[in-house]
Amino acid sequence: MFELSQDHEDFRAMVRDFAEREIAPHVAQWDRNHHFPTDLVPKMGDLGLFGLVVPEEFGGSADPEGGPFTALCVAIEELGRIDQSIGITLSAGVGLGINPILTYGSAAQKERWLPDLVSGRALAAFGLTEPDAGSDAAATRTKATLDGADWVVDGAKAFITNSGTDITSVVTVTARTGAGADGRPEISAIMIPPGTAGFEVAPAYDKLGWNISDTHGLNFTGVRVPQDSLLGDRGHGFKQFLKTLDDGRIAISALALGLLVRMREEAAAYAQERVAFGRPIGANQGVSFKVADLAVMEETARLLTYKAAWLKDQQEIGKRSVAEVKQAAAIAKLYTSEAAVTATRIATQIFGGNGFMEEYPVARFYRDAKILEIGEGTSEVQRMVIARRLGLSS
Repeated sequence: MFELSQDHEDFRAMVRDFAEREIAPHVAQWDRNHHFPTDLVPKMGDLGLFGLVVPEEFGGSADPEGGPFTALCVAIEELGRIDQSIGITLSAGVGLGINPILTYGSAAQKERWLPDLVSGRALAAFGLTEPDAGSDAAATRTKATLDGADWVVDGAKAFITNSGTDITSVVTVTARTGAGADGRPEISAIMIPPGTAGFEVAPAYDKLGWNISDTHGLNFTGVRVPQDSLLGDRGHGFKQFLKTLDDGRIAISALALGLLVRMREEAAAYAQERVAFGRPIGANQGVSFKVADLAVMEETARLLTYKAAWLKDQQEIGKRSVAEVKQAAAIAKLYTSEAAVTATRIATQIFGGNGFMEEYPVARFYRDAKILEIGEGTSEVQRMVIARRLGLSS
């Protein structure tokens, strides 16, 4: 259960080689320039990264018995070890872009959108968060009204990944489409291609970290799309996205694990190379204990991440429950994201003044780490999910 298959390890080696060759030499400059490398996405597609959880009929390579979600986490970990922005590009591209269409889309929707998304010729995004509705996603204000054969969408979304690239082909957004019998808002998911009249992509955010990742606010003013743009059943959009978030939390855990691996590597190497008072600083317990702590955090995160990924793969073949996956995902995401923030602080401290300089990778990872405690559900939300599973009200 806690040992990856040889196929997974061989796949890891392939992704690591790709990341070292195609990404590592460029990330510092991309980060400085806030540049999203559009041409990298089809290369990732050629490697099969966007098709890991997608059946062959849609151009993917998923084998339900072979641990496809675990393979995705391996890929995200290895990309995240080199750069967190590139890791989240894959994580969001699959988890928030492809998966909702694959899971809830009609045959026509899958046929229209999946081939380009799986190949890396296009990216898709999912708009849930709003300026006034973050963790309280049920407070969605974006509205969609049926007018003849069309949905007319009005509202706004915030912090949407992969939503403004040159190759973004569709954004799925949650919107109020009415009210249920209990008076609560009926929330549905609607697919909107960029370029649709009234769909405005706001300028890219000026972010603390993830500078290579594409992130925008979105505005919808009288956006008109055909009725068959509804993704899944009407009124089920919120439930659909909650399930999507469970998977995404495991993916974020894998992303944080990649960061933890890199911080342990960087700190250990620097502690052996940096000399002070006539000997390597790693010879001092004050430093060596810090590196040991990084190793412990990395190992713990690895066990939690791949246990959750294994449970997800087992759930897909009917051997584990949704509730088990939800709890494991929340635990993994909570621990690994908070450990990642701590690890970057420790690594930066070991580097001393050099850790504050952008020429050293620990500075970039320090900036990138904080969002891991926020995206895909804050640490507070994870604690709420865990507590409820333990029978505690919150």
